[in-house]
Amino acid sequence: MVPMATTQLPDQVSRKSFPLPALLALATAVFVTALTETLPAGVLPGMGRALGVSESAAGQTVTVYAIGTAVTAIPLTAATAGWNRKRLLLTAMAGFAVANTVTAASADYPLTMAARFLAGVAAGLAWALLAGYARRLVPAEQQGRAMAVAMAGVPVALSLGVPIGTFLGRMLGWWVPFLAMTALAVGVIGWIAALLPDLPGRPAGERAPVRRALTVPGVVPVLGVTVLFVLAHTILFTYIAPFLEGAGLGGATGTVLLVFGLASLVSIWTVGAHIHRRLRQLTIGGTLLVAVTAGILAVGSGSAPLLYLAALLWGLGWGGAPTLLQTAVGDAGGEQQDAAQAMLVTLWNVAMAGGGVVGGVVLGRLGTGALPWTVLALMLPVLTVVVGARRHAFPPVRR
Repeated sequence: MVPMATTQLPDQVSRKSFPLPALLALATAVFVTALTETLPAGVLPGMGRALGVSESAAGQTVTVYAIGTAVTAIPLTAATAGWNRKRLLLTAMAGFAVANTVTAASADYPLTMAARFLAGVAAGLAWALLAGYARRLVPAEQQGRAMAVAMAGVPVALSLGVPIGTFLGRMLGWWVPFLAMTALAVGVIGWIAALLPDLPGRPAGERAPVRRALTVPGVVPVLGVTVLFVLAHTILFTYIAPFLEGAGLGGATGTVLLVFGLASLVSIWTVGAHIHRRLRQLTIGGTLLVAVTAGILAVGSGSAPLLYLAALLWGLGWGGAPTLLQTAVGDAGGEQQDAAQAMLVTLWNVAMAGGGVVGGVVLGRLGTGALPWTVLALMLPVLTVVVGARRHAFPPVRR
């Protein structure tokens, strides 16, 4: 049995029937969270003109979102540990609705940045809740599948949500996708209110300082793997367009990302089907696939067939990573899993911000050809830790 928080769950949580509608509500909440973060990237020209700033300045709306998540996830998790989980998740979704509405309506750059920071705060709160909620809706043997369904919102947001949002922004106005996200957030609020069971917070006597999660065996290795894995992926994802242009294949960017997105969905399904018994093997496999991707891009970037093969392997290796890492840290964290999830969310966003910075430095100083070698250098210690941490972090058999 996977160690769980000592919260008493409603009777319906322990039933064997798989609560797909409730998990799809969580997946849609994940979609809102992931797409709200990345949406400005597709509408930067119009957004910059409306705010009277450069595209570079408009791009900082993504950065401030990540900062909002990184600096608030841990303290908010600690401050709200005793709150009802359902009401807290509804509050986070309401935060997205408000933030996206203000972003769509604002013509003032400081106000827009404040709204984006609020969206990041809502994301930090939501991410710390979503994984634990999905796990607690089902018995132990279904937790991996439940996590896979909930986390499917991430690749769907990246592979479908961003292109659709970009199209709407160009055809109807940059602000339209943000209002669409508001409408979706409101719909999710109703969905969650109708279908998700109430889960109480942890009583005051059972709470521990968030930092105590770091003393639980297995948590630190999972967090370390998360930082390096996300850093490597973000470097490649953020700078894939200039990399392809440098390889003379700039026109293939859209197709490459489509292949990556579809392969990510396959990865999510595969992880969901097998994570309960093969978390360790899947994590090692995903790590190897991303490392092989970097190797292919490093030595064969001028070949279109090899490029598409790399995109396929990249998606297969990365798509299930959020599910695998959140499950691993939840398993390792045990009764401290909410705190461990908050730390993972914080470090995840730090790594995303760091990926943009590190990738930019590598690109500026060494050129596009150095990007895949940098990714490969980061994935090797990831593989070392995953293989070595077999007792608590990535055990052969889940507890």
